[in-house]
Amino acid sequence: MNPAGAGGGDARRALVEWVAYLRDIGVRDLSLESKGAPAAPDVATPAVAPPAPAPPGGELFTLGAPGTADAADPLERLREIRDEIGDCKRCKLCDGRTNIVFGVGNPRAKLMFVGEGPGADEDAQGEPFVGRAGKKLNEMIRAIGLEREDVYIANIVKCRPPGNRDPEPDEVATCSPFLFRQIESIGPRVIVALGSPAAKTLLDTKVGITSLRGRFGSFRGIPVMPTYHPAYLLRKYTEENRRAVYEDLKAARARIDEAS
Repeated sequence: MNPAGAGGGDARRALVEWVAYLRDIGVRDLSLESKGAPAAPDVATPAVAPPAPAPPGGELFTLGAPGTADAADPLERLREIRDEIGDCKRCKLCDGRTNIVFGVGNPRAKLMFVGEGPGADEDAQGEPFVGRAGKKLNEMIRAIGLEREDVYIANIVKCRPPGNRDPEPDEVATCSPFLFRQIESIGPRVIVALGSPAAKTLLDTKVGITSLRGRFGSFRGIPVMPTYHPAYLLRKYTEENRRAVYEDLKAARARIDEAS
């Protein structure tokens, strides 16, 4: 057997495992360097190419090798949070879940979207907002000149509530601290709260989404724009509701641009 070939195989396996881990914590925009036959990267620090140029309206991010990120690096901090969650059994939602849905997107996003919890498609795929509501959310994001890869998307709870019901108070109390740490790690300039459970949790209020939407609140100093959940738009697909959401998103984008 060729020793060099064996070492290269170990390195490639390590790199594949590292990329799979990045995807598990929500990173989707990966660009791996390839020039002819790929050189075997060091097993402990798989080589990752610099990011591609950012598309208009958003920023991409630099992926560091494992173990080399600064303590304040958002990607490293998200890795730590996901590791701490583990195969979570902290509340009753674990009983019926298929996958923990951690979050997805740009670890240095200026704009973050927070929903209430995974649905059936999200539970099956392990990624937030991938079903019909997810397609609608993608349209909403593009309407303000961004792409899904430019933002970060997460939920109040990371396991699917039975029958897509709203998360219960004990479930929110157990799971939301992980979301709060994600927000702290990413440091978005604006958060859009999608629907009543997300808005109530982030703004610590009992006021419903109809009264909250269209006006900025604050979560630990970060502006929060409450708006209707994409699933609500699909159920109540009126011009009035579509216009309301568009105005909310435009206000969120304007707040980001003002801070730039």
